Amino acid sequence: MFPDWDASMARQAEALGGLVRARLGAGPQRVLDCSCGIGTQAIGLARAGHRVTGSDLSPAAVARAAAEAAARGVVLPVTAADMRALPFRTAAFDVVVCADNSLPHLLTSDDVRAALVGMRRVLREDGLLVLSVRDYDGIRAAHPASAPPQVSTTAEGRAITFQLWHWHEDGEHYDLEHFQLVPDGDGWAVRVRRSAYWALTRRQLTDAVLDAGFTDVGWREPESSGFFQPVLTARRARR
Repeated sequence: MFPDWDASMARQAEALGGLVRARLGAGPQRVLDCSCGIGTQAIGLARAGHRVTGSDLSPAAVARAAAEAAARGVVLPVTAADMRALPFRTAAFDVVVCADNSLPHLLTSDDVRAALVGMRRVLREDGLLVLSVRDYDGIRAAHPASAPPQVSTTAEGRAITFQLWHWHEDGEHYDLEHFQLVPDGDGWAVRVRRSAYWALTRRQLTDAVLDAGFTDVGWREPESSGFFQPVLTARRARR
């Protein structure tokens, strides 16, 4: 999905790492990426010197994250885990990252709260939560039916990806179809992935984070953070 994945990893790590440095100091920090996928943020942060652990609901994704990290000379411990039931000890991390619009995969208030309460539990006192989501304030106002196509280079040649969005009647949830066209002989093969999202606004997510026991909630826009999505940061309150 990225024209240059390694360059994107480095850019995202610098942006997220800058937010961490501004709040916790130079580090290195103990970081949990609880929605690591194939490792885009986790590998970048590990290459920047942080002690990163990756977890994700998908066993295949975390296996690939570990393999991609090893191929780049990085140690990345990983485990397959649901972010609503993180299998880590209390106060094990300085930072919990949940990036790239992962939290909105949870479709109910109870599930979102369970995830956030769990993230708070595994953070040390005054530890940092870092969440990134799509700009759903603008999206909810427009209810777009699609996202712009992207062109990237893969081992098979150039690939084209685009998305179709099917909104529910409540105006907050939508089903996403992700299409990828890849070269196939003289033509194209089409790969389709489907998922559902809850388009959480800043206000909704801020309220959920506060309700889960965090404090010092703030938002950074891409123009100031350098990250490609709006980023929420919050602290686990001291006792």
